[in-house]
Amino acid sequence: MTTTRSLVVFAALNGALAVALGAFAAHGAGPQVKQLLTTGAHYQLVHAVLALVCAVWPARDRLVVIAGWLAAAGGLIFALALSAVALMSLSAMGAVAPIGGLLMIAAWLLIGYAALRTQTPPA
Repeated sequence: MTTTRSLVVFAALNGALAVALGAFAAHGAGPQVKQLLTTGAHYQLVHAVLALVCAVWPARDRLVVIAGWLAAAGGLIFALALSAVALMSLSAMGAVAPIGGLLMIAAWLLIGYAALRTQTPPA
């Protein structure tokens, strides 16, 4: 399986999990749990979509593929950390959430860098 195909599969599973977490937050969670799950699901879904965009990026840039993996992994780590805090009262996992956040930030910066260095043909 190619790197981008693997990224698409990972992003799709990530997106599905984000929707499931969001649905549980909306329909089965108490108020305190709801906010953490909703936040985690939101970031996870946005970054699953970002990973899909990176997987189909037209320039086939290695940096963009890396950014896609950072986005997908960061979103998953962030969402799982918040879910562990909310559902299992594992407050120590609150220290893991910023790792996911840093990965997501790195993904956006890497995409920006890759876009800046991409040469476009003259019009």
